[in-house]
Amino acid sequence: MNQQKPATMRAVVWEGKPYQVVVKDWPKPTIQMPEDAIVRVTTAGLCGSELHTYHGYFGGDKVPWTLGHEAVGVVVEVGSATEEFKVGDRVLLPAGPNEGHFETESTMMPGFAAYGFGEIFGNLGGTQAEYVRVPFADDSLVKIPSNGIRDLDYLLLSDILPTAWTALDFSNFQAGDSVAVFGAGPVGLLCAHLALVRGASKVYSIDYVRDRLDKAASIGAIPINFTDPHKGSASEQILALEPGGVTRACDCCGYECVNAKLEMQSNYILQEAAKITSTRGGIGVTGSYTSLPPAAGAPNAGKITADIVMPFGTIFAKSLSIKTGSMEPYSLIPILKNMIEEGRINTRFIYTNEVSIEDAPLVYRRFSEKKEIKVAFRFPWEFEPKLRNKSEGIKNGVLDGDMENGWTSTIATHEKNGSVIQPEK
Repeated sequence: MNQQKPATMRAVVWEGKPYQVVVKDWPKPTIQMPEDAIVRVTTAGLCGSELHTYHGYFGGDKVPWTLGHEAVGVVVEVGSATEEFKVGDRVLLPAGPNEGHFETESTMMPGFAAYGFGEIFGNLGGTQAEYVRVPFADDSLVKIPSNGIRDLDYLLLSDILPTAWTALDFSNFQAGDSVAVFGAGPVGLLCAHLALVRGASKVYSIDYVRDRLDKAASIGAIPINFTDPHKGSASEQILALEPGGVTRACDCCGYECVNAKLEMQSNYILQEAAKITSTRGGIGVTGSYTSLPPAAGAPNAGKITADIVMPFGTIFAKSLSIKTGSMEPYSLIPILKNMIEEGRINTRFIYTNEVSIEDAPLVYRRFSEKKEIKVAFRFPWEFEPKLRNKSEGIKNGVLDGDMENGWTSTIATHEKNGSVIQPEK
């Protein structure tokens, strides 16, 4: 008697090998509880949080697991107790299910569960996959309209747009404040953009990657290259321009930050932030600082620590406030969603490429090397005509085009074969 093989899907998988991810067949999720829903992913994001895992610093003992926590998709199945959503609904997945129902006391951060981080955050499947199971769907999905607004506009609501907003809130930002944003990656660029949208008088964007600093300048921020030996450190450059310091500083990088010699120094940003923040100013920290012991899913964890030395004397003398932690998406998504739909927030400027899930190993490496800012994974059922499966891959440079009517890919030459989705015309 033949036993039917379980259904599978394609997914990006972490197997505990630093700087390596694989795309493989993985069991397709099924309804486990009456409150569940199954979502077919149409677009997923690659987030800097995944790089902590990719670098071998972040994870638990049980490998493998599927990666990803940002997604937009379509509901394809619902449990018997799911009332607010039906098959065919277009939805956004916040980074984790609503913790009001989810048991999180056994997770690394009690009160917080997330997709795509294995057992330490609730053992939920990742969103860089064709399908994902959503527990407590009525409270863990956000309905989005089928009105022509693209996936890419909504995708960042899953995590990094609320995270960028939270960095400003944590710093006690008010309209008219001057702001220094450490890091010009996806969160840092969005933080700079939101600061300007919210009425900042001046925004400094601090990084060392030229393309990212150019992107910051393009949205109205003042770029600061902290590795330029002719100009000095970030604090020296900013204090030369702002002798009294800036009102607010935001750390959008976290413990994988580097100093002016490009050597990893986990307390470097917070030391610099304390120097440049004015008396009674505020520092908001949404960059990740997590200390874990080495494990099968985090073999390099012992090489980095979040238990850092802080310039507390300076912080005390200047009466600075510091607030840290993760964002809470469910309270912020309605506000930010409305701002996107009203055209007050532009999220498309940070995207640099959109690819097939099969190209995940390539774009993870490129993102780690800071050759990408924000990558979106696309899935074939939505964009079949746009897939190319040429044996030679892409040669000779740049993938150009009007990506979703507002931005252009800057991807450099592909080093291997793959299926790359062409920009929308």
